[in-house]
This record gives sequence, structure tokens and C-alpha cells, in this order.
Amino acid sequence: MPKLIKNGRIVADDWQIVSLAEGETAGDAIVPAGRTLVPLAVWQARHAELAARADRGEVGVWLNAGDGPEDIDDDVKRFAVIAVNFPKFTDGRGYSTAMLLRTRYGYTGELRAIGDVLRDQFNYMTRSGFDALQPRADRYTDEQLEAAVASISDFTQPYQASATHPQPLFRRVARAGAKA
Repeated sequence: MPKLIKNGRIVADDWQIVSLAEGETAGDAIVPAGRTLVPLAVWQARHAELAARADRGEVGVWLNAGDGPEDIDDDVKRFAVIAVNFPKFTDGRGYSTAMLLRTRYGYTGELRAIGDVLRDQFNYMTRSGFDALQPRADRYTDEQLEAAVASISDFTQPYQASATHPQPLFRRVARAGAKA
């Protein structure tokens, strides 16, 4: 069973990710039984069919880099898991999507980073709101994944505001001689 980092721990992943094959349409995609993450296009094309499964916590959605959280605005609360795909490590649009889901849309479920998810980005991903990180299965050995978990807390006091620290550092730190 694939592994992922969830809330700072390595856990087995029991969610299947559906991808559209070349030439396959969203309406024709096979959505297997069990816990399944479907692409936004499949969710939109088969909304009526998949909504009850989403309400039971069996179907989540994944957004590609060009998809925005506004595309699932009316359904955000019904998903147990929303994943955001990072097609390449240099594509940072997923960070903005995560922040918007957590702050503007009030999403409190599992927010998962999938795709080209690299250890160097784990800290930033968690700060932008991701609580689950799923690197490609062939990317890390178990030992490397354990070391990657430890690297999430490399920076304990970030300066900038984020989903996990809504106030910047200068607002969080009391300085000697400062007036209240």
C-alpha cells in the first residue's frame, strides 16, 4: 500500500487516485469502489452520481495546477479529502490553492499535495495548509521518507504569515520595552 506523510507521520494511504487516460473523457472514466480521488473534470461531469459517495467520505477531488478552488466552491465542505496536484516542482500554483482553500473557503478536511512533491518543499507545503504530502511512490525509500518527516520542522518560527501562522513573526513576539 502506498505511503504518505499525514500530520507529520508516515501512514498507509488507502485512497486511489483516478487519472484520465489519453483520449478518455471525464464522463467515461472508471471510478472504482472504495476511497477514490477523482480529477475535477470527472467530479463536474458525474456530480450527481458521485455526490452521495462524497457525502459518505468515499470520494474526494483533486485539482490540477490550472484549477482553482472556486471550481468546487459549492462542494468544498462535502469532501473528506481534497488533493492538489503539483505537475512539476517549479509550479507553485498549488500553494495558492491550498491557502485559498484553508482561508477563504474554510476547508477543514484533509488537504493533500500530490504529484512532484519534494522534501525541500514539505515545510512550505505544510505552512500553506497541506496536512498530507504524497510524494511519488518511487521518489523516496522508507528511510528517506522518515528523514523527510523530520525536515518538516526545520524552521520553527517562520517570519511570514501563513495558514499555520496567521500572524507574522513581529506580531507573535513580544519585545522588551514594547508598549502594549
